[in-house]
Amino acid sequence: MLSENIRAMRKSKGLSQQELAMKLNVVRQTISKWEQGRSVPDSDMLILISEALEIPVSTLLGETIAETQVDDLKAISEKLEIINLQLAQKNVERRNRIQGSLIVLCSMIVVISAVFMVLNSPYLSWDYHDPETAVLGVGFHILEWLFVRIAPIIFAGAVVGIFFTRKSR
Repeated sequence: MLSENIRAMRKSKGLSQQELAMKLNVVRQTISKWEQGRSVPDSDMLILISEALEIPVSTLLGETIAETQVDDLKAISEKLEIINLQLAQKNVERRNRIQGSLIVLCSMIVVISAVFMVLNSPYLSWDYHDPETAVLGVGFHILEWLFVRIAPIIFAGAVVGIFFTRKSR
């Protein structure tokens, strides 16, 4: 009875003879002898076995315990569920980082737009006969178009898009 109970509980916990032997600081052959009924553990070892298998000593000494099969499909599905939850969490974190980066970028665009509005396009009164001044003036004009005229529209669209795509929590 004891030998059958040790074997059944070890298998129900998903432990090999070697793993149980390591927990008990004995060799694998000792576990094998106990399970085959060729030897019996002493009282101190029974206590250690019950602790390792997380069952009371009385259960080890009592009636035969039916082997519970480790449900492989259930174990795999639980592991897959954990992996899916971790992936979903990473996706949410990545989406939040991207949204934060876009908000910072849009905020910088708003600040640059405000600077261009305050300056009131002073480059338009420059003398464009000098090629370097002409190139610099065209560059400022492009930046003004990007940041003052186009960027606020993109910023407003991004803000609206963020609010419509954000899930309620």
